[in-house]
This record gives sequence, C-alpha cells and structure tokens, in this order.
Amino acid sequence: MAILSRETLRASQTLNALRTPRILTREVLAGLVVAIALIPEAISFSIIAGVDPRLGLFSSFIMAVSIAFLGGRPAMITAATGAIALVIAPVAREYGTDYFIATVILGGVIQLIMAALGVAKLMRFIPRSVMVGFVNSLAILIFTAQFPYLFGVPWEVYPLIAVGLLVMIGMPRLTKVVPAPLVAVVLVTILVVWMAIDVPNVGDQGELPQSLPELLIPNVPLTFETLGIILPYALGLAVVGLLESLMTAKVVDDITDTPSRKTQESYGQGIANMLSGFFGGMGGCAMIGQTMINVKASGARTRLSTFFAGIFVLALVLLLGDVVAAIPMAALVAVMIMVSVATFDWHSVRINTLKRMPKSETSVMLVTVVAVVWTHNLAIGVVIGVVFAMVLFARRVAHLATVTRRVVAAPDGSLTAFYTVDGELFFASSNDLTTQFQYAVDPSNIVIDLSRSHVWDASTVAALDAITTKYARFGKSVEIIDMNAATHALHTRLSGHLGDGH
Repeated sequence: MAILSRETLRASQTLNALRTPRILTREVLAGLVVAIALIPEAISFSIIAGVDPRLGLFSSFIMAVSIAFLGGRPAMITAATGAIALVIAPVAREYGTDYFIATVILGGVIQLIMAALGVAKLMRFIPRSVMVGFVNSLAILIFTAQFPYLFGVPWEVYPLIAVGLLVMIGMPRLTKVVPAPLVAVVLVTILVVWMAIDVPNVGDQGELPQSLPELLIPNVPLTFETLGIILPYALGLAVVGLLESLMTAKVVDDITDTPSRKTQESYGQGIANMLSGFFGGMGGCAMIGQTMINVKASGARTRLSTFFAGIFVLALVLLLGDVVAAIPMAALVAVMIMVSVATFDWHSVRINTLKRMPKSETSVMLVTVVAVVWTHNLAIGVVIGVVFAMVLFARRVAHLATVTRRVVAAPDGSLTAFYTVDGELFFASSNDLTTQFQYAVDPSNIVIDLSRSHVWDASTVAALDAITTKYARFGKSVEIIDMNAATHALHTRLSGHLGDGH
C-alpha cells in the first residue's frame, strides 16, 4: 500500500504540474536550461570517448526522455557522462564504433541483472560521511572541469562570467518565475552577439548533428571472442553508471525531502542504456551537475523537467543549431560555477562542525574527496571511502568486546573459572580473544558465558575452538554456556571443522 500511495503521489505531482501553468512553466524552462548546458558537455564527452559528437548528443536525448518515464527519481537528469566515456573509451579506440555500441547495450543488460539482484539496496551501507565526501568532491570536480574555459582564453571571458554570476545571484531575490541560469545564458549570449565579442562558444566544441537518430544493430560477430572483448568494459559501465546514479538519487532525495525508488531507477538506467545503444548513443548515467542545475538552480521537482531536457537537446541541435552554436562558453561556465558553489556542503567544513564531528567521520569524508578528485572517478572514490569507513568501524568495534574473569568455589571446595564475554564477536574483535584467558593458572573447570555477546562469523568460532584446545593441553575442560539461538546454530555447524588441531 505504501508503494502504491507513493506512486500515486508522484503521478499526481506530474498531473498537477501539467494543470498548473506556473509549475509547468518552471519545469519546461528548467528543462531548457539543462539542455543548453548538456549540449557542450555531451560533445566534450564524445571527444573523450573517441567517437562522433552525435553519439553523445543522441545518447543525452534518448536517455533523458526514457528515464523520465522509467526512472525512480523524478527531476534527476540522466545523459551522456564523462565517467562512462572514460570507462568505455578504449573500446572505440581499439575496436571501432560498432564494438563501442555493443558494449553500451551489454552494459544496459548487466544493469538490468544487477537491478533484479537488488544491488540498489546496498545503498543503505554507504555512511553519511562518504555521502558528504561524494557531494563535496562533485562540487570540486564541477568547478575544476571549467578550468579549460577559464585559462588561456581572451580577457573578455572574465567580465562575461562575472555578468552571468551577478544575474544568477541577484535575480532570485527579484523573481523566481524564470530560472536565473536561463536568463544569464540569454543575456550573456545577447551581449556577445551585440558587441561582436570573439570568445569561445558551443560551436567550437564540435559539429552538431543534422538528422534524427536511427535504430541500428551493431555490426559485430556474435561470438565468445566478442563477448570477451566487450564484457569487462560493459561491466565497468554498469557498475560506475549505477553507483553514480544511485548516489545522485540519494543527494536529490535529501535536497527535495522526498524518497526515490532505487530499484526502479536501476531498471530504468539499464533500459535507457540499451535504448541509447540501439539508437547509436554512447550510454550514460545520472549527471550530478545537470541535476543540481535542474533541482537547485531552477527548482524543478517532476519528471517533466527531465523529459523536456531531452526533447530540447534534440530540438535545439536540429532546429536551432546555429543559435546554440553561438552561445558563449562563458555563460555556461558561470552556470556551472554557481552549481558547484551550491552543491558543496559548506557546513561540513566549518570550524565548529569539524571540532564537534568525530575525527573518524571527518577523515572518511576527506579520504572520499581526495580519492574522487585524484582519480576523477566517482565510483572508485566512493568505494575507497566506504572501505576506509569499514576499516575504521572494524577497528572501533574490535575494542568493544571485553572479557571479565572470576573464580568461584563450589561447596565441595572445587574451583571454577567463569569468563563473561561482552560485545559483538567477529573477525576483528575475536582476533585477540585467545589472549584474554589464563590457561596455566586457571582451575580444571572453565565456563565461558556468551549471554552478553553474539558470534557473527567463522573467525570467532575458530577462536573459541582454539581456546578449548589450549585448555585441553593443560588437562582442563571448557563449557560454553548461554549462547543465543543464532550463535548456537553457527557454533554447532562449524566447531571442530575449521582447521588442524581441533
């Protein structure tokens, strides 16, 4: 019932947007702003991948439109991305465009399999500190991506960027009916054309297509040799694409205070990549920069903005190609600078926050940022951040398991050593367990009380076996008592079967 009501709510939001001119205008204009920013990036990503710019532009159109219907996160933008371009670029360079497109299609198929396996549910294991690092590193990457358009350019670029920034800072204080980024792009473009200023523009990034995308089947032999060539790259596309998309969806969830359906988004990404490949696109995933333009800068909240972004990409390059080509890169750089500033979590680096936050949390955030910025790969950076957080957590939990000892005398005068184990027992905390028992000095009877602990893995069972074996060498008996049901079942199944000497 919860899922049904959530879907009904989303459908009603879209219908409400269609019926409300003010909201519909906001969504349409937000899509237009995103499309204008998408075009030069799609061309650039095509160049990175070593393919014709049409593949990036067609991919952006097809993926944005399809994900608007199939995705699980309204207002999130999916299109051709630099991360995907980097992952599969070697295919185009070494084997040609047909193998490249086959890789994109197979990547989509793998994403569908991953969605069916419930990979999206793993998002719950990503710590908040990694999320903060992810957001901050994205802001840094968005800003540094503008460097080619900031250095070695005519001096006129800088005042044009300043004009764009001033418009986007000041206009929201006057009105939010029209997205400020759109006004900034239009105003800066008019200034450049009117004053005949010679600065880099969108047309300098590559040739725009002149025709609609066509359905095609990649001309590759259907053999295991072909599969061996494209599978590693397709797997990389699937993993990187899903990870970036799900992380971006989580960021949008936090910004809009609305939940998303991560599994549905995973299925949508897979189908969108397959469609992109069959129509000659280069594949892609969610774009954090364009999504922030859509959600934060333009205030979009529904699937309509994503749909119109895709439609406008195609319409602009086919119908208004000359106009789009004349848009100065300075205008788009100004938009992306504002996006990077808005994306960065400034609260996370305030002195008071750093003083209050545990050092381990801050270090995880910093490691994630450094890893992402250093590798320019969001997936690798996030994985490194998660692994680092796991290591710190394991070290911290390892010290929470304690062993207390007391010796009790029975009425007949015999002595028994009682050991009470407190805490969670797993590979990290159980490694030192064997050193906390007094094998030589203990009496002949030993009782180990596990009522206040839980055994999680084979490492702990092996440690308990080792303790029993050591006492046996001294001719002493060990009884383990008060195990909970799960611990008892695991101990019964594994005890005595984990190696030599047991």
